[in-house]
Amino acid sequence: MADTRWDHLLVDVGLATLTDNGRPYGAIEDGAIGWRDGRIVFAGRRADLPGAPDALSHRVESMPGTWVTPGLIDCHTHLVFGGDRAREFEQRLEGATYEEIARAGGGIVSSVRATRAAGEDELLRQSLPRARALKADGVTTLEIKSGYGLEPDAERRMLRVARRIGETLGLDVRTSFLGLHALPPEYAGRRDDYVSLVCDTMLPLLADEGLVDAVDAFCEGIGFTHDETERLFAKAASLGLPVKLHAEQLSDLGGAALVARYGGLSADHLEWTSAEGVEAMARAGTVAVLLPGAYYALRDTRPPPVAAFREHGVPMAVATDLNPGTSPLLSLRLAMGMACTLFRLTPEEALRGATQYAARALGLDDRGTLAIGQRADLVAWNVGHLPELCYWIGGSLLRQSWIAGERVAD
Repeated sequence: MADTRWDHLLVDVGLATLTDNGRPYGAIEDGAIGWRDGRIVFAGRRADLPGAPDALSHRVESMPGTWVTPGLIDCHTHLVFGGDRAREFEQRLEGATYEEIARAGGGIVSSVRATRAAGEDELLRQSLPRARALKADGVTTLEIKSGYGLEPDAERRMLRVARRIGETLGLDVRTSFLGLHALPPEYAGRRDDYVSLVCDTMLPLLADEGLVDAVDAFCEGIGFTHDETERLFAKAASLGLPVKLHAEQLSDLGGAALVARYGGLSADHLEWTSAEGVEAMARAGTVAVLLPGAYYALRDTRPPPVAAFREHGVPMAVATDLNPGTSPLLSLRLAMGMACTLFRLTPEEALRGATQYAARALGLDDRGTLAIGQRADLVAWNVGHLPELCYWIGGSLLRQSWIAGERVAD
């Protein structure tokens, strides 16, 4: 007779299901959650379990004093890179702007030099500690972009390292090709040639190798134009790849409306997004990814139009934007707290933004809530109240996490 018992059952826990049960956070205070073969089979009140815990599951674990949430999802990182840009931090404190540093040969291009100089194993060695830090603070799914190679072999190395990080740490890593991140120095005065290389050579090649899950670009005055970005999006569409966009961080070039027109997964940053851009995102279902780490590091003063996103029903995700220059942020939970303080999100909005809507920003519908059939990506937190996840600045609140039902080693 087949064994139908569950693999694992947690009891005596609070559940932030993030489902639509009519309560804030979809909360269940005296809860239980069970899973089998990596999928949730029960999430509800302990009193509603269909039998005795020991009869239902091979393993039963009581965790009083904890709240369980979906695993955190960091849907926007530049985690793979060589070197660092700590000197630019000093330059900004001395009065230099992000644009001035970039135009003087720093910024993204300085990371390109360091990344190109590193071999694949060295890039993995430098990048793993950053991924481990995110994992230790509750991240179970991670997006990693390329964009510091800006030539075929170096972009391939970055994407291969991203895949290897997932394999090494047991994380689900989604990759985004960011070839239109900056103009490499060797293409100065030859912008069209570089855009052609990205669209006609790099993207098809790397996609054919199975290294690209989505396509991104930096649509800004110091990045790439609206027309150059659209050329890349058209190519991505022809290859059946979803798109997303760094949009309206420093100016409004109509990027939010552009990515929405292509049915984009997300538009990210968005400090300068217009009313028209917000409305376009709402119609398309494009997620607004808020990146408070960059806002903080650049000492920005213009927040994204959060009230307009709420008014128009645009889902808001929260991510670290972990990168060497403008957001060296190693905690998604801290990004959640920063989104509350700097952008006035509620703690519930921030948690949904780092789970439910972050999943949507990656095109994933099998995680981000605690519901039957969802992947058993879970985190148990040592908190008495859910707002504590955003309230505490620093420190470790994680008690235990699971990825696809497998316990994550300490």
